[in-house]
Amino acid sequence: MNHQLDLNHQHLDERPVRMDLSPLKAALADVVAIPVTPFAEDGSIDAAEHRALLRRLLDGGVRIVTPNGNTGEFYALTPDERRTVTELTVDEARGRATVLVGVGHDVPTAVAAAEHARDAGAEMVMVHQPVHPYVSQDGWVDYHRAIAEAVPELGVVPYIRNPLLAGERLVELADSCPNVIGVKYAVPDAARFGAFARDAGLDRFVWVAGLAELYAPSYFATGATGFTSGLVNIAPGVSLTMLEALRAGDYAAAMKVWEQIRRFEELRADRQSANNVTVVKEALASLGLCRRDVRAPSRVLPEAQRAEVANQVAGWSI
Repeated sequence: MNHQLDLNHQHLDERPVRMDLSPLKAALADVVAIPVTPFAEDGSIDAAEHRALLRRLLDGGVRIVTPNGNTGEFYALTPDERRTVTELTVDEARGRATVLVGVGHDVPTAVAAAEHARDAGAEMVMVHQPVHPYVSQDGWVDYHRAIAEAVPELGVVPYIRNPLLAGERLVELADSCPNVIGVKYAVPDAARFGAFARDAGLDRFVWVAGLAELYAPSYFATGATGFTSGLVNIAPGVSLTMLEALRAGDYAAAMKVWEQIRRFEELRADRQSANNVTVVKEALASLGLCRRDVRAPSRVLPEAQRAEVANQVAGWSI
């Protein structure tokens, strides 16, 4: 793929800055799909299969996708592979879905990835939770500000997994970077989420439940309007049915879906989400849609557990 796009040579002050971010806010209030990254037998990215899986999501009704998310094995991909995934996704999604690209690592790497996402044609970036062991709250603001300021044309969505982060820090960031428009909140505490969202501004940002379908009902009850999903790779209709119920305030209907997918999501969440990606890829493999291969530090499921995953998926409307 050609990574040297002509836009790379433009100066920042020549680029038009997107002033109306309301369409991007609307796009975030949805099922935010986190596509898997399929690997070929030789361990490389299977581009043809990746495109096929993306088309399956889009044909299934998905309207926003996050290449280079955790379900896409972001931290196991090389920089060049992450660029490839971004470009494949933008190419397939063009005119059909909004693209929210995952970026992270050190500040220069994250900025370069955000700039590449912009130049490739993506509309937003999601900033992965910093993995540095020493993260101050002021440093969290500095990290995200550096990325957001580099791409003022893009919507920016911090991925928050730190329960100690104060809502006021998000306000501080957005006051200096108005392109920070939403939050993927992934602290497993609905009460904490509700407080954080109100401290930062419930109506100021789009709040995305970052712990997928298992937490979506409780997070919607306290202010979320979208949720992320890895399960959507397998059964887009299941995830979209839950969203429709939550939008209508029909929690009884949403919980029927919750009950249907509960065991599957528990398998993903077990042992601190050790098999989060593995279970999704195993389900896709059981349907003949991609290989089950994952990269270290993930590992394929033992043979004895594969049947349970296949049985779970067999009961869904796919």
